[in-house]
Amino acid sequence: MAGGGGGGGGAAPAPKHDELTPHPVKDQLPGVSYCITSPPPWPEAILLGFQHYLVMLGTTVIIPTALVPQMGGNNEDKAVVIQTLLFVAGINTLLQSFFGTRLPAVIGGSYTFVVPTISIILAGRYANEPNPHTKFLRIMRGTQGALIVASALQIIFGFSGLWRNVARYLSPLSAAPLVMLVGFGLYELGFPSVAKCVEIGLPELILLVIFAMYLPHAIHMMKSIFDRFAVLFTIPIVWLYAYLLTVGGAYRNAPPKTQFHCRTDRSGIIGGAPWIRVPYPFQWGAPTFDAGEAFAMMAASFVALVESTGAFIAVSRYASATPLPPSVLSRGIGWQGIGILLDGLFGTGNGSSVSVENAGLLALTRVGSRRVVQISAGFMIFFSILGKFGAVFASIPPPIFAALYCIFFAYVGSAGVGFLQFCNLNSFRTKFILGFSVFMGLSVPQYFNEYTSVAGYGPVHTHSRWFNDIVNVIFSSKAFVAGFVAYLLDNTIHRHDSSVRKDRGHHWWDKFRSYRTDTRSEEFYSLPFNLNKFFPSV
Repeated sequence: MAGGGGGGGGAAPAPKHDELTPHPVKDQLPGVSYCITSPPPWPEAILLGFQHYLVMLGTTVIIPTALVPQMGGNNEDKAVVIQTLLFVAGINTLLQSFFGTRLPAVIGGSYTFVVPTISIILAGRYANEPNPHTKFLRIMRGTQGALIVASALQIIFGFSGLWRNVARYLSPLSAAPLVMLVGFGLYELGFPSVAKCVEIGLPELILLVIFAMYLPHAIHMMKSIFDRFAVLFTIPIVWLYAYLLTVGGAYRNAPPKTQFHCRTDRSGIIGGAPWIRVPYPFQWGAPTFDAGEAFAMMAASFVALVESTGAFIAVSRYASATPLPPSVLSRGIGWQGIGILLDGLFGTGNGSSVSVENAGLLALTRVGSRRVVQISAGFMIFFSILGKFGAVFASIPPPIFAALYCIFFAYVGSAGVGFLQFCNLNSFRTKFILGFSVFMGLSVPQYFNEYTSVAGYGPVHTHSRWFNDIVNVIFSSKAFVAGFVAYLLDNTIHRHDSSVRKDRGHHWWDKFRSYRTDTRSEEFYSLPFNLNKFFPSV
């Protein structure tokens, strides 16, 4: 209640002005130690590059380890496929950093392509092959043919400018759910995989948080060392601990699945890897082509295109660059299509997309330097050729990588949350689009995955296998569903109202719709060797 004008009881002092001021909107993320164009000193850059190489090894090893035995391949085949995937990832990362978006994005194996690959493995035309190795070669050639055809989709969308026109209608509100679920949508690869060998995975997770978040504030003299190299500190410690458990006989009588996840000598990669081998195109033979398999792989390519768009946006944020001009994003998608073409030519058994875990590592280290990622590409190529040495690192138990994912995927998801600073969160339109798209992005794929796990096939189960694969691949991607729903709603609900334009944050990104309207675009995204003269961005 309002009091009368009494004597001694004066009103409470007015709060300080700065306490009421909200945090200012930033089109570049502050607090980054080294951005795209400012590389750290060479010794530090080399260590950071090696750290990126270690982080991307997880996906590079896990995908062939799951697929090659189903194809009929042995440990030698698995080791060669891992080498090939690593080699092509190095080439694709260099191409993307020099000629694509020019962002510090690692381009590696993608889980999106696993579903159509499994569909190829289960195809009837390979079922009657009695010789396992011959079956492996035939399936690999079929996968190669499907990837070669599927690469055309991203190449056309990217280099024709089609994706540029789509990206121009992307606002901070529609980008937020896409980027959020590019990271958060991979939660199944986090703690559930840590728990497959919790005595190894959990210590890695706890140590990583301690080294990255607590020690830098406790020991000020080495502040930047602990958070910047937390992965290099913690992986050897936990890896040695896992090795001691292995040689100490802790898993001698454990079930085979536990031994595979916990032991350091069960991958079969070191024994199967050659000492020196250079992967080359058509090493498995001439690719074979099947229309149904190609259509299914094209669906995966389209989903990977959308997911990589979200990952590129997150990378640009953590590299402290300005928002990606649509023409630069489209250029990057075109080069990613060339990367998938190389996957098909070399026979990696898997397509490529932006590595989400490496995008998260940019946030942990606060180093978004292009040179660091190019150095990591050099490590990928070097260790893919020297097979035995690369296989040693590739034998790190999977739960250790899963512990890294818990932090890196979370960082990428939080980059999506950060785009909400440009939006009006007090608008009911904003709340509906944000909440509904994120919810559907989680709920629809959950339905598809639950149905598949129970029935053995997806909800769409017609006599046309390729049609089934297309629909099931598309609606099993959390990031794709969330991004599609948000993009559709944001561009159709009261879009032309002047207040809505501000609510969705569209006006904040206006100056980045064209390459030329912000001078910083030239600094971050211009092509090397004066190539902008011949390939101008618009």
